[in-house]
Amino acid sequence: MNCSGVLATILILTAWTARSAEPLAASGCSISMTGYLNEMVKVYEQETGQKILLRGGGSYVGLAELGADRVDFAASCKSPGKDDPPNLRYIPVAWDALVFIVNPANPVNSLTAQQLRDIYEGRITQWQALGGAGLPIKSFISTPVGMAGIGESLAKYILDGKWPQTTANSSMQSASVALWEQMVERTPEGFASTGFDSAQKRHVKMLALNGVAPTKAAIIAGRYPFKRQLWLVTTADAKPEVNAFIKFALSPAGQALIAANGVPPLNSIR
Repeated sequence: MNCSGVLATILILTAWTARSAEPLAASGCSISMTGYLNEMVKVYEQETGQKILLRGGGSYVGLAELGADRVDFAASCKSPGKDDPPNLRYIPVAWDALVFIVNPANPVNSLTAQQLRDIYEGRITQWQALGGAGLPIKSFISTPVGMAGIGESLAKYILDGKWPQTTANSSMQSASVALWEQMVERTPEGFASTGFDSAQKRHVKMLALNGVAPTKAAIIAGRYPFKRQLWLVTTADAKPEVNAFIKFALSPAGQALIAANGVPPLNSIR
C-alpha cells in the first residue's frame, strides 16, 4: 500500500474511533433514571467504553428533546400517543407500577382506590380522616402536561379517565417525580404518586392498596394491580451506538441487571 493509502486508512480508523467514543445523551423519565437506567449506564460504560450522559426532567422533557435532536434517546413512562411524531420508536424494557407515597413518619399504611380518588379530587384534606395524625394533606402534583406518565396512570386507574387537577390540598411542583419524592421525604404531611421502581430507592413509605403492599413480587403476580411499562424511545434513524445500547438493555444481561435493581424485567409479566 502506498503512503497515501496508509494515510487514508489511518484517517478512516481515527474518524471511526472518535465517533465511537462520542458520548450519547439521554433525558426523560426520572423513574427510569433512578429505577434502573443510572446503574445500567455505569455497567454499559465499563463493558464497552461508551459514555452516556443522563439527565431527568420527566417523560415529556425527554420526548421533546429527542424530537428537537438535543438528545440521542429518551426514557419514558408515558405510553405511545397519537400526537407523537411518526418517527419515534417506543421500545418497552421493564415494568413499573403506579404507587402512592407518604413520609415514613405517617402512620397511614393502606388506602382504597376511592380514598385515593377523594384525595386527588379534594374531598379528603386531612390525614386524620384516614387514620393519620391531625395534619392537612399536602398533595404534590404538577400541571396536566407535567404529570406525563404518572398523570396518564392516575387517569387510567384512579380518576375515571380524568387527569389530576389543582384542589385545596394540592402543592404545585415541577414536572419531575424526583422532586415530588424528595418533597415527601422531608414533609410529614406530604403525599404523592410516583413509580415503584424509583420509590423503592427513596426514604418514603409506599402505601398498600386494600392491604396489598406494592412489592416486586406482588406486581409480577398481579396482586398489586397498577402495573405499567417503562420505555426507551429512539428515532427511526437512531445512531448505531443507540441501537447497541437498546440491544444490551433487552439482552439477558441487561434484563438481569434490571431485575437486580429490584425492577420487574420485561419477561416477568405477560
